[in-house]
Amino acid sequence: MNSEVIINIEHVTKEYRLGAIGGGTLKGDLQSFMAKIKGKSDPNAKIGQGEYSKNQKFLALNDVNFKVHKGERVGIIGHNGAGKSTLLKLLSRVTAPSKGKISYNGRIASMLEVGTGFHPELTGRENVYLNGAILGMTKAEIDKKFDDIVAFAEMEKFIDTPVKRYSSGMYVKLAFAVAAHLDSEIMVMDEVLAVGDMKFQQKCLGKMGEVSEGEGRTVLYVSHNMNTIRQLCTRCVVLDHGTVVFDGDVERAIEIYMDNYSELKTEVKLYEKKRSEYLSKNLKCKMTYAKIINSKDGIIKNNEPLMFELDFDCNENVSALKFRIEFKTFGHGVAIACANSTIKCKKGEKLHILLKADISQLSDGLYETAFVLYEQELGLSMDLDSVLGFVFQKVNDDDSAIKWNPTWGNVQFPDIEVQSI
Repeated sequence: MNSEVIINIEHVTKEYRLGAIGGGTLKGDLQSFMAKIKGKSDPNAKIGQGEYSKNQKFLALNDVNFKVHKGERVGIIGHNGAGKSTLLKLLSRVTAPSKGKISYNGRIASMLEVGTGFHPELTGRENVYLNGAILGMTKAEIDKKFDDIVAFAEMEKFIDTPVKRYSSGMYVKLAFAVAAHLDSEIMVMDEVLAVGDMKFQQKCLGKMGEVSEGEGRTVLYVSHNMNTIRQLCTRCVVLDHGTVVFDGDVERAIEIYMDNYSELKTEVKLYEKKRSEYLSKNLKCKMTYAKIINSKDGIIKNNEPLMFELDFDCNENVSALKFRIEFKTFGHGVAIACANSTIKCKKGEKLHILLKADISQLSDGLYETAFVLYEQELGLSMDLDSVLGFVFQKVNDDDSAIKWNPTWGNVQFPDIEVQSI
């Protein structure tokens, strides 16, 4: 790693004022002011809107300090509202810090959201030149890189089409290609790869690693996908309510993120959950409630099964109703195992059932679940309801068991049988 400090963040604080500022018109402001003097409620306030005093503030960032060296790939993680995007906006000079100082050496290419810096009425070609000019590059420099940008983005057919007609995935492809190929010393990425398909995500991650190692460019990357953080970053910063709680090893940072921001949800009101978009609007069966019953703290140890209750309403007769629980790695939702069962029900029934799943082969870690009710006949299946369930932790602390290395995977199969031949 190069010892040159390319970004220096010193005692940075960003403070926002809560609530609406002004009523929108002079008349509205006067009405609100007179109501406040008379001790009455604001006539321009929306129903249910909280009352905020003019002095009420919110610290999006609070005394943040860290340095980034040339060529580093730094991940920034934390829960929603931790201050990640605010920090990148300060670095990109979209807004200014309330206190503190940010200094950096070089040009910054930013992707803070899909299509950042693109003008919708201009074509893809024109936007490439516009973005390059914003970064301070000459037309000759952009000409030299142009073919590589278009080829990387796979946009040869659409480069002369106005970007307002692009899909979100096309926006990301071209915007990333511009940021990656133009001569900027620092790349700032905020969860933008989540829009692209899996193949393009891997292509982008490979490109960021290539420009960092080969060209010495610095990357700051915000994501909730821990797999991409692991794959790309050489260092990780964890933010919590605007402060830095950890700065260092990637795996340790992810561990802290998981421990701090994962509430083990042993009881879930499924009727409040958002259903999968592909489902029918009129659900034949709808799940309403789920609860782990053999653990109060959401921790399942050793060979103990996962026992849980499930409530659902049967709105129509289903001849071959089945239930599937999917086990996913917490934080990025990669499905790694599932278990199925058959359920009998009749129209109008409200069922309360007990289910038991053998999870002895799962390694240590946090897992989130997804519940699926589906109908299966003649080899064909159709999902009737699908929703995220509870979160639990698997702990294997039995000394007689083989200590499973997490890098080996999430599932431990029985020992392999060996036969002499």
